[in-house]
Amino acid sequence: MDIKVVSTKPIEGQKPGTSGLRKKTRVFMEPHYLENFVQSVFDAIGGAGGKTFVVGGDGRFFNAEAIQTILRMAAANGAARVIAGRGGLLSTPAASHLIRKNATDGGLILSASHNPGGIDEDFGLKFNIPNGGPAPEGVTEAIFGATKNIGQYRTLETSDIDIDVLGEQKVGDMVVSIVDPVSDYAALMQELFDFDAIKDLLASGFRLRFDAMHAITGPYAKVILEEMLGAPAGSAINATPSVDFGGGHPDPNPAWAKELMAELMSDEGPDFGAASDGDGDRNMILGRNFYVSPSDSLAVLTANAHLAPGYANGIAGVARSMPTSCAADRVAQDLGIECFETPTGWKFFGNLLDAGRATICGEESFGTGSNHVREKDGLWAVLLWLNILAKKRCSVADLVQEHWKKYGRNYYSRHDYEALPKADASDLMDRVAGQLDSLPGKSFAGQVVDKADSFGYEDPIDGSKSSNQGLRIRFTNGARAVFRLSGTGTEGATLRLYVEHLETDPAKLTRDVQSALSPVIEAAHEIAGIGRLNRSGPDVIT
Repeated sequence: MDIKVVSTKPIEGQKPGTSGLRKKTRVFMEPHYLENFVQSVFDAIGGAGGKTFVVGGDGRFFNAEAIQTILRMAAANGAARVIAGRGGLLSTPAASHLIRKNATDGGLILSASHNPGGIDEDFGLKFNIPNGGPAPEGVTEAIFGATKNIGQYRTLETSDIDIDVLGEQKVGDMVVSIVDPVSDYAALMQELFDFDAIKDLLASGFRLRFDAMHAITGPYAKVILEEMLGAPAGSAINATPSVDFGGGHPDPNPAWAKELMAELMSDEGPDFGAASDGDGDRNMILGRNFYVSPSDSLAVLTANAHLAPGYANGIAGVARSMPTSCAADRVAQDLGIECFETPTGWKFFGNLLDAGRATICGEESFGTGSNHVREKDGLWAVLLWLNILAKKRCSVADLVQEHWKKYGRNYYSRHDYEALPKADASDLMDRVAGQLDSLPGKSFAGQVVDKADSFGYEDPIDGSKSSNQGLRIRFTNGARAVFRLSGTGTEGATLRLYVEHLETDPAKLTRDVQSALSPVIEAAHEIAGIGRLNRSGPDVIT
């Protein structure tokens, strides 16, 4: 097993985005592509010598082969130990937990999250730092800088490592520990939630359905929901991870989790439904004939977290991404806790969590989590919902509607325009940005602009600054429109339009969301000239 030093040269475009490097799978499979990026990660963090890493992924196409490459390169770069999930599988929150539990030097997580998988679809790789969270911008910039200057990478010439058998083995001078991907995570969930109360709820006839979408959370859901909590066999569907996610799109929203939506939007449906995404960090929550928006979910969880043992003493604060609705803000005010507005990307929550300033965090893109790890966590959200329902003994709809009566309802929606020509998307953003100073006082579709700006963020913990994180339009009636280009796609550009309006009239809390938001949507279209995109409408509405 000899160390091999391979000459290479920089490959253009290896700049990590919101959560790592994402490209088409065939791009990652090109000669030197994966190796260049992995070596750049090691170089950017001061080398791998003597360090311990966690490695795992969501099981998508090329996951197993990429892990073999990473293990060889870690050994060749002098790593002391790698902890890997059996079969190369680890959900993103489970990987974050292992990084923290074992006090490692970070982890390499293979996933393109909610993006589709397969040889002609998407692949991704990101580095998480020792706190378990995604690398902050300073680290990702260092990684990108290393990709632009790389001249060689180091690997080990050896046969494939057996990653399907639990236990330890040597790869060169490095120890590889293959661990059960579920057990440590399941034990953590048992510490946070009242499993006995949830068992009683399920034993009472309360029915649930969890859609793993042929992705990584299937094995976790089988163990936790069915084996530990007693949900009937089959409560977790599409529970076997597939390299192409069963040919589907593992994004837990109404557009893609159609099977689950059809079952829950029925008078005969289960009491509770949920879905998770490719790597297990996102969630969608449903009740019978009732959809819970991610922004409302964050607010409801914040208001009721104290019902779970892990949060019985209350929470320090809540943080949300800027495009997420302001629903959680009023809960924070009512509880007398801090509320933070950050750019999109879980990495921006890390300092707040580490400093004890925030306990629960959330994004409108179906991601919520807490200080138990440093990633959003789909199953965590599902279990907190079940814990709350077990204590309240009410339906999902009743719980949310009571919340609206107390705090008001933020009607909220996101419109995605996907795979746009990058020039068209950039032109639209430039068009809105060019109007920001002149918009206040002007009226569009009956909505008068109060404020308009480009969102910038100064981290309250370390003072780091992030600019150009989205364009915000606030109207005099409190409604908002936000424009932002997504950083998670691999083809063209995705424009996201976020719209919201607070309604406090008890008689108007159950309107159709798109109808309630139609004046704000129309105003946003007028301001941005969305009609110039030559699209009949958004590709996805959530």
